[in-house]
Amino acid sequence: MKLVRYGRPGKEKPGLIDADQKLRDLSAIIPDINAAILSPAGLARLAKIKPAKLPVVRGKPRFGVPIAQVSKFIAIGLNYADHAAESGMPIPKEPVVFMKAVSCLSGANDDVMLPKESTKVDWEVELGIIIGSRASYVSEKNALDYVAGYCIVNDVSERAFQLERGSQWDKGKGCDTFGPVGPWLVTRDEVPNPHKLAMWLDIDGERMQSGSTRTMIFSVAKIVSYLSRFMTLMPGDIITTGTPPGVGMGMQPQRFLVKGETMRLGIEGLGEQQQKVVAYKK
Repeated sequence: MKLVRYGRPGKEKPGLIDADQKLRDLSAIIPDINAAILSPAGLARLAKIKPAKLPVVRGKPRFGVPIAQVSKFIAIGLNYADHAAESGMPIPKEPVVFMKAVSCLSGANDDVMLPKESTKVDWEVELGIIIGSRASYVSEKNALDYVAGYCIVNDVSERAFQLERGSQWDKGKGCDTFGPVGPWLVTRDEVPNPHKLAMWLDIDGERMQSGSTRTMIFSVAKIVSYLSRFMTLMPGDIITTGTPPGVGMGMQPQRFLVKGETMRLGIEGLGEQQQKVVAYKK
């Protein structure tokens, strides 16, 4: 299934995308796409619904974050060997973990806003994991049982805030609008191997990133198991798993986002995103 939340910010309704790519309204069946729905039992109930019996949503509504009430937005850094090389950093022996503020979450096609005093805003197409069941000290062998599905994340980053203002990455990662997620959550049964997915990102039609989840250093199962040793993962938590090469920081000369540019990005089987870069506004 492809599950979505559509509508104006704060007023999103639950929906799904059918086999013909039509948006269908789920609001008569469930109140929202939330923790209860993401459980194995909740997804099994939804899978029994015949999409053709659901109302078609007309027009082209906005897609919001496909999960309501996200409690944690966790990120893995330097998880592609070729990206670590372009960043001039060693391949990590354990996953590099940092947090993105949940307040940075935004819809897949919402504008990305340049923060005040920003000079080095960068892009990162990434595979997102969405947790479906409470996970604490889970084994790598069983870790995928705790995954509800996958999505696209653009891990937008302000590199000067991230790397030049102390040792903590978080302040360059959690600015408002720095977490576009979606457009939809694709359930795990539709992604039999998350490590065979092509991924790409363009700026104003110019290809910047072209890679594959094949080159991830730490697998989805490894990441979920590893994180569950340090924090309890809850249904609806989002884990973004690192980016392939082609980010602005790694270019010679370096290249960063400016107002008016448009990012377009996608991952095989998970859809596409598009964001316009805009100036800071309250």
